[in-house]
Amino acid sequence: MDDRTLQEWTLDDGTAAERLDRVLARLASDLSRSRLQALIREGQVTVDGAPVLDPGRKVGAGARIALQVPPPVPAEPQGEAMDLSIVYEDDDLIVIDKPAGLVVHPAAGHESGTLVNALIAHCGESLSGIGGVKRPGIVHRLDKDTSGLLVVAKNDLAHQGLAEQFADHGRTGPLERLYIALVWGVPERRRGTVEAALARSQHNREKIAIVSDENERGRYAITHYEVLEPLPSANPIASLVQCELETGRTHQIRVHMAHIGHPLLGDAVYGSGFKTKANRLTPDQQQALRALDRQALHAAVLGFEHPRTGEFLRFESPVPADLAALLESLKA
Repeated sequence: MDDRTLQEWTLDDGTAAERLDRVLARLASDLSRSRLQALIREGQVTVDGAPVLDPGRKVGAGARIALQVPPPVPAEPQGEAMDLSIVYEDDDLIVIDKPAGLVVHPAAGHESGTLVNALIAHCGESLSGIGGVKRPGIVHRLDKDTSGLLVVAKNDLAHQGLAEQFADHGRTGPLERLYIALVWGVPERRRGTVEAALARSQHNREKIAIVSDENERGRYAITHYEVLEPLPSANPIASLVQCELETGRTHQIRVHMAHIGHPLLGDAVYGSGFKTKANRLTPDQQQALRALDRQALHAAVLGFEHPRTGEFLRFESPVPADLAALLESLKA
C-alpha cells in the first residue's frame, strides 16, 4: 500500500456501533459518502486488519479502520495499442469502422480501452489537445453498442472544419449520415420524419426522454426514416429501416423509433416493453437475436467534405456479421 494515501483511525471507547460508510464519512470528510462506499466495495478499507466490502457493516468502539485512497487517474487518456478497422487515413483525419462494444471516449467506468486510447497510440502526439483532453479529435460519437463509421480529426484545422459540418448536420452542407436499423413491427408510414425534442430523463439518468418543445431542457431533434423491407415479407414482425439524422443527439434514433412505437430489436433500454414480441420469433431467430446482444443499429454511410481539400468523401460500411445473421434469419 502507498503510505501517502493511507489513513488510519482507532474508534474511541464508548463509540456506538454504526455503519462503516457513515463512520468514514465523518472521519474522511473530504470524500463524499458515495466515493467512500465505492472505495469500500473495491477493497480499499480494512477493519482490524481485514478487508471489509460491505458499506453497511457495523463498527464500534476500539475498531481499527484503515482507508487506502488510490492515486487519481490521470486526466489525459493514455495510448493503448488495439486493432482498428481503418477505412481511410491522411494527415488530417482518420475514418474508423467501429465495432459494437467499443466505447468512443473515456468516461466514468470506462477510463481505458476506448477508441480514444487506441487513437492516441495509433496517431501519437498529433491528437494532443485537439478537441479537449478527454475527447481528442472526436467530432461526433456512436453509442458503445452501435457499430459503424466514425471520423476523427488529427489537427486543429480538421477539427474545426469537421465540427462545423456536424454542427450543421447536413442542412446546408454536404454531410451525410445514414444508419441501418432493425425495428419491431412495420411503421404505418413507410417513409416519415420524427421531430421530438430530447433531454436526459429526470427519473433515470441513463436514459434519454422525449420532452415538450416548450421544455427548456429539451434539445431539438429530427430523424428521417424509410422502411426498406418488412421482415419476413409474408407476415412481418419487424422491419429493416434506414434512418438519416438531421440532428445528432444522444440515443436519438433509438428514442425516436421507440417514440413512434417501433423500438430497435435488442434495445434493452428503450425496447424492454417489446420482449414478448420475441416469442413470435422462430427458435433460430431468437438465437440470432440473443447472439446480437445489442441494439440492432449500424452507421452504414458517412459522407463529408474534406476540411483541407474540399473534396467530398463518402464511405460505406457493410452490415457486421452479428447484425447480418439476425437480418438473414428474419428474412427466412
